[in-house]
Amino acid sequence: MDINQLSKKIKNKLLKDTSIKEVKIIDNTYKHLKHNSHQKGKFHIKLEINSDRLKKTNRVQSNKVIYKILSEELKIYIHSLQISFI
Repeated sequence: MDINQLSKKIKNKLLKDTSIKEVKIIDNTYKHLKHNSHQKGKFHIKLEINSDRLKKTNRVQSNKVIYKILSEELKIYIHSLQISFI
């Protein structure tokens, strides 16, 4: 799977949650290509999520919601996930 396919899949899954209004996906994989832990086919992704509900909950709880939604992608395609709520 390439980053465009993965981005589309992530957006579709996250936007099914009615509290999430918008998702911006930033691919930071290029910053980690020379790291010893870099795995081909796994991505370093930053998510900027617009959600009033998740922004109001504590960081641990809101991240758990995102990790649960993206559990399959985290196992297979995502090496690193950074989440910010805007």
